[in-house]
Amino acid sequence: MKNPILVVMAAGIGSRYGGLKQTDPIGPNGELIIDYSVYDAIEAGFKKVVFIINHKIKADFQEIIGNRLSQHIDVAYAYQELNDVPESLEIPKDRIKPLGTAHAVYCARHLIDAPFAVINADDYYGRDAFIKIYDYLSQPDLGNHDYTMVGYELHNTVTEHGYVSRGVCTLDERSQLTDVVERTHIEQRHGTIAFKDDADLWVALKQDAIVSMNMWGFSPSFVDELSSMLVPFLENALKTNPLKSEFYLPYVVDQLIKNKRCRVNVLTTSEKWYGVTYSEDKATLVDAIAGMCHRKKYPSNLWEVR
Repeated sequence: MKNPILVVMAAGIGSRYGGLKQTDPIGPNGELIIDYSVYDAIEAGFKKVVFIINHKIKADFQEIIGNRLSQHIDVAYAYQELNDVPESLEIPKDRIKPLGTAHAVYCARHLIDAPFAVINADDYYGRDAFIKIYDYLSQPDLGNHDYTMVGYELHNTVTEHGYVSRGVCTLDERSQLTDVVERTHIEQRHGTIAFKDDADLWVALKQDAIVSMNMWGFSPSFVDELSSMLVPFLENALKTNPLKSEFYLPYVVDQLIKNKRCRVNVLTTSEKWYGVTYSEDKATLVDAIAGMCHRKKYPSNLWEVR
């Protein structure tokens, strides 16, 4: 079996944050969130990373991130572009918004020839998560449709500064995923955590509900599944919501589960998520990283000792 690949979705420019989040320093020596993810991935055993970016940020991304990390891990690039769809699809000319996380992975299809983990570039996941997903994907008897997800407790994944989007999961007695629903507006409210439904009503969630942070693990068969689902999904979605509809990874996984096309083993972690969904989140993240460096979880100069 080939060594697992790390796939990093980094094509988006955060509209709520107001800039290119992937290049915003948060470590003691100017390290970025993605530095800590790649560092943890290398410690777990990963030897190759594929960055999914947009051509608009290619030069900055390579200069600030890619060229430096390529000294420590094999680096490749895929490009998420609106025109990277089958010829039968017609994307509206005035569409700006990317086509979603599942489309991002589809755009990296030519670089995926081994089991692979998928993460967001602007989320801090914690080393335990990388170790667990690498070990799962490295199993010699991994089935062709045996997938996985690292699940986080909801209360460890929210921000005090606004709403977040999370895939809320249901597990069976074997810790296999039976259902995942993307909730695009989750907030802390009056001591509880709730999401806003389609009728703009607030629905409470359990604090320890298991949610997806888009840390998935797949065999290469997932690329074929994506390809077969992309056209029918977008044909319908672009008719009903041509400028904003998105092809999400949780949606694809949920459909595959319901059609008994795969098994998804959920690997839970007690790690706390950190991110910069909003500019106010940065101070919290900087303090958290400083604390982890003080406790020697990370060297204060992350790459100096490698």
